[in-house]
Amino acid sequence: METHQELRLEPSQEGPKLAGADLAKYAAVNDYLGYLRDRNYSPATTRAYGYDLLAFCRWLQDRGLLPEATDTKTLVKYLKFCRETSLPGRPGPNVVTLNGHRADGYAPSTVNRRMAAISGLFAFLSMRDPSIVNPVPRGQTSRWISSAQRSGLLGHLATPAARSPLRVREPRRLPRALDSEEVIALFQGLRTYRDRAMAGLMLYCGLRAGEVLALRINDVDIGGRWLLVQGKGSKERRVPLDVDVAAVIQTYLLIERPESQEQRLFLVAKGSTRGQPLTPAGLRTVFRYHREISGVPDGHPHALRHTFGSALAASGVDLAIMRELLGHAHVNTTARYIHLVPSHVKSEYDAAIRRHKTLH
Repeated sequence: METHQELRLEPSQEGPKLAGADLAKYAAVNDYLGYLRDRNYSPATTRAYGYDLLAFCRWLQDRGLLPEATDTKTLVKYLKFCRETSLPGRPGPNVVTLNGHRADGYAPSTVNRRMAAISGLFAFLSMRDPSIVNPVPRGQTSRWISSAQRSGLLGHLATPAARSPLRVREPRRLPRALDSEEVIALFQGLRTYRDRAMAGLMLYCGLRAGEVLALRINDVDIGGRWLLVQGKGSKERRVPLDVDVAAVIQTYLLIERPESQEQRLFLVAKGSTRGQPLTPAGLRTVFRYHREISGVPDGHPHALRHTFGSALAASGVDLAIMRELLGHAHVNTTARYIHLVPSHVKSEYDAAIRRHKTLH
């Protein structure tokens, strides 16, 4: 058995931590994960960073290196390792996706998240000990400005933060929305009020899957038709509740929801965990089953949210209103839905061509 198998990530009451025989050499990672929890990072983000740093520590362990002795040259080698690694169970290296990437390797977003976790680790180490030089180089200025930078009296003067060149170029894909036939086929296969309510919240209210699972009973105002949504980064927003979805939720609460002291809205309906909150894995299982029986392979939870966003864009809803409803931190993310509406693009194109012809 390889030595790095002894190094692992284990859950604990405080959060995920590295464990294993060589833990003393990589104790700084646990300090950093604790620092993220102190900064109120979400458990999912902390867990993801934990696994990213576990992979980095295993790579260092195989080469007899320590995090404190890492330099930029080492990080470049690790970036190359991530790009060349083949994942078991996937098509061979001779199979490529339509954008030219190998189908058996890590996605560019996964590699960039790993590098972001490493960058955060060394920023933490250099903050704690100024004598430690951060090996992550600073690159060109980003086009993005965080919400924290935009806040305050002089937020309009904020300059974007520099992005490290230790990144992989990510393809920018347009969100995939479902057409009306796919939506009808998917909803016809939903047999329970719980599943209909969850799908309706994504399709008609634009909620993320995690936001649906985080809803509590008190967050749903059926009479006033409002939702209090806990979004990314613990950001709250109020979203109007569709009248038909409100009726489905009310029916679910009256005749289908198991008796439980849990405050979460959506619970497990049967089995040994009946009455406990539905988990992300449980939600994925529900939609995987309905995709199979409905014959809609693209019927993922986030596709319903994309369908909601494209419907808003097709209706001409103001971009600022769309951003508020969808809970986006950047208006650039919301603007992607404008490109989803061929009729809107075609009408603007035809209008421009008519103006062009009148001038000539």
